Amino acid sequence: MSAPRFTTFGCRLNAYETEAMTRMAEAAGLDDAVVVNTCAVTAEAVRKARQEIRRLRRDNPEARILVTGCAAQVEPGTFSAMAEVDHVLGNAEKMRPETWGALAGDPGTERVQVDDIMSVRETAHHLIDGFGTRSRAHVQIQNGCDHRCTFCIIPYGRGNSRSVPAGVVVDQIRRLRDAGYNEVVLTGVDLTSWGADLPGRPRLGDLLRRVLKLVPDLPRLRLSSIDSIEADPALMEALATEPRLMPHLHLSLQHGDDLILKRMKRRHLRDDAIRFCEEARRLRPDVVFGADIIAGFPTETEAAFENSLRLVADCGLTWLHVFPFSPRAGTPAARMPQVDGATSRDRARRLRAAGERHRAAWLAAQVGTRQNALMESPRRGRTEGFAEVQFGADQPVGEIVPARITGHDSARLTA
Repeated sequence: MSAPRFTTFGCRLNAYETEAMTRMAEAAGLDDAVVVNTCAVTAEAVRKARQEIRRLRRDNPEARILVTGCAAQVEPGTFSAMAEVDHVLGNAEKMRPETWGALAGDPGTERVQVDDIMSVRETAHHLIDGFGTRSRAHVQIQNGCDHRCTFCIIPYGRGNSRSVPAGVVVDQIRRLRDAGYNEVVLTGVDLTSWGADLPGRPRLGDLLRRVLKLVPDLPRLRLSSIDSIEADPALMEALATEPRLMPHLHLSLQHGDDLILKRMKRRHLRDDAIRFCEEARRLRPDVVFGADIIAGFPTETEAAFENSLRLVADCGLTWLHVFPFSPRAGTPAARMPQVDGATSRDRARRLRAAGERHRAAWLAAQVGTRQNALMESPRRGRTEGFAEVQFGADQPVGEIVPARITGHDSARLTA
């Protein structure tokens, strides 16, 4: 008899949900099972999941293999047709304790359990204590997305936007703080849409202020990712006035050219992104920006790509997540005139190189400063701006320790 094993693809929210599933599966007594939590963001992500499932079956011939996550939600037939797969679970089903209880109690339970995700009206909230570490905890405050960007399949895997009520969020964070966590990260699919489905339609900034007021001894509150065009005044005020709100914003920008942004069906233009970064930096001079950017979107000319390249400097982006465009069946972008793969990959390489140059310059500017680092391991921590710091001597894991920055390499600071 062995505990279930999990393999996770994709985003931070998937990792969060894997932790919740691990607990539910163990509590139910599920054994001799391998669970694959898939991602659907690109066709390549689905291919990698299928490849991994075949490998897992070769390595675990006697175990039951359960497949869940966004790819399973969007393409249940793809996975149920695989001889290696015993059960397929949708994104709503995987977060229900009764699903895991049924699987543990009856190996012959229904093979495919995938309902209409668009009919889901609530987000299951589970208390996750730090992804197996004692440094930071993640709290899911939102799931799903009401927007329909032309490249994105995720709303069909996650459903429409649903918010966890503020009181539940505060209670979770209060318990985590009582358990000793010094940093909490708010996570979701579209964080800045939080509250639109709640009574009174509160905004994300209202939630931030409420958390910081009602959990006064929480040293650090961090946002996982935001859509800058949806940043509300209260969020900006919290950034300006609350030192406990970390000065690190990861932005869903996607591109730097207005025509491509329109074809993506994004709700901002290039100048909107630049203005947001300028305003945020005015309010909080030490703010650090990350961003998601797609290279090689359909119809992207060299001139359009250059606008993305310049955005790195124009917005002062430090941490880049760059993706060469990959057409996803079922999305409008998959039907648009495509940029050839080699060009997309080369543009992604050039974007990453630009990001690395800006990151190196930013890291160099930190040398000689004093920072506070949250220790993730005995000799590795993270600053408030999310830079990794390498220490020369052991420090207490989970604690925030002062650090004098003495140097850097291409990826991290040394202290």
